[in-house]
Amino acid sequence: MKIRVVSSKAEIDTLKLNEEIVHLAFRPSNKDIFKLILKCPEVKAIHIPSSYKRTISSSAQMYLSMQNISLLEGDVWGHRKDINEYSEVSQHVFDRIKELKEEGLSDEDTVERLVRETRLSPDFVTFLVSN
Repeated sequence: MKIRVVSSKAEIDTLKLNEEIVHLAFRPSNKDIFKLILKCPEVKAIHIPSSYKRTISSSAQMYLSMQNISLLEGDVWGHRKDINEYSEVSQHVFDRIKELKEEGLSDEDTVERLVRETRLSPDFVTFLVSN
């Protein structure tokens, strides 16, 4: 799974229509969020750092919820945007989700285990497990 990393407001215009998960590495305004959704109608989740998530207005959060777009908290650790505009979730993470589910672990236990095993945020792991 690829996560498109966007470092500035100007980069929203460079997004492709089919982007599904976008990480915003800047503090987005309501206008930026609406612009992103118009640019990428297939977006399923917007991933932003914890400190930025707390500043998202309740109206923007409600709008995202009404559009069935998840607002996920977390960072893309070790990603170098100058090398690749996408950060990728390893296939190992998806294989591990499948293994844990086959072992009979609940979604909550699977999320807890994966958060400990990976550097992914609980929000993001929950999103992966539920999709």
